[in-house]
Amino acid sequence: MSESRFVQFSKPMLGTEEAQAAYDTVMSGWVTQGPRVAGFEADFAAAVGASHCAAVSNCTTALHLALQAAGVGPGDEVITVSYTFLATPNSICYLGAVPVFIDIESGTRNMDPALIEAAITPRTKAIMCVHQFGMPCDMTGILAVAGRHGIPVIEDAACAIGSEVLVDGVWGRIGRPHGLAACFSLHPRKVLTSGDGGTITTNDPELDRKVRMWRQHAMSVSDLARNSSSQVMIETFDEIGYNYRMTDIQAAVAREQVKRLDGIVAERRRLGRLYLDRLADIPGLGLPVEPAYARSTWQTFGVLLPAGVDRTATMQVMLDAGIQTRRPTFCCHLEKAHAAPPPRFALPVTEEVYRRNLGLPLHPQMPDADLEYVVATLRRILQGV
Repeated sequence: MSESRFVQFSKPMLGTEEAQAAYDTVMSGWVTQGPRVAGFEADFAAAVGASHCAAVSNCTTALHLALQAAGVGPGDEVITVSYTFLATPNSICYLGAVPVFIDIESGTRNMDPALIEAAITPRTKAIMCVHQFGMPCDMTGILAVAGRHGIPVIEDAACAIGSEVLVDGVWGRIGRPHGLAACFSLHPRKVLTSGDGGTITTNDPELDRKVRMWRQHAMSVSDLARNSSSQVMIETFDEIGYNYRMTDIQAAVAREQVKRLDGIVAERRRLGRLYLDRLADIPGLGLPVEPAYARSTWQTFGVLLPAGVDRTATMQVMLDAGIQTRRPTFCCHLEKAHAAPPPRFALPVTEEVYRRNLGLPLHPQMPDADLEYVVATLRRILQGV
């Protein structure tokens, strides 16, 4: 690795405000799920335009609860994509259901709505689309198919905090939500972070009630309600629940992060546009496509290397030059955990994008000079100059 220069792939934007918020929470004596979680939920719901927001321990648990609230159970099928992090199909399997993988669009790296109809069977219980790398899916196309068949749509929006999508002529942030529910991640590689954590946004009050109950062992009374009451409250446990709570320490940090959202997204979008401009003339390099209906956060900026270029070798040369790169995400059906049974449908675009996609550094604290260095280094590797 170069000793003179180091370009970090991703870096969370955290400051003294987050540190002070965590300190104040620790000193308050209430550190588990409590008043700061409630405050964060209100802030996040307002930021994305949702009626309800429930905070949980991470996005995987958010997906699990949203699917369960949609009625997904053993033997059911959920239509989704293989080109995503393993959490997406894992959450389906937690409920004894089967992920049915369909192919993606090469430009957006997202679910191809034209392929959904053929995947629907009598066992289809939900559609789980993924706003990959912060690029919004074609929600108009997805919702049209889902609506014709009465199938709920759950949005895996792990990377899409702050992304916007045009539906019915109206721009709105991902998380409004446009489907039944949207699930977000607060992992350090995402747009906002609290160390880890997740949220479920919905406009369905019954879904919100269920996930709030299930996240705390299905306890009939929350700790906050019990401790705030002037009357003795006796809780009951009427069904199986989970320990999927967010702590008040995390929520305190997350509330400060929400204040930064507009600035973080604006800088990510500026850097994304800069990459698109600087890389446009490299022969054979496939750039991501931002459709007219989408405004991406560019949580990850992935390019498709020219056919025949060795991705691992390219990553090593860039690392030797002091530049961190990553495989942007995974091809789940090629991993042992989801290899059997084999996919019902051929996934040629998924597999081609997986083989060629290379994630380049992008984060809101990245200097323009570093981006130019990344571009120049990639150009030198691919053009041999």
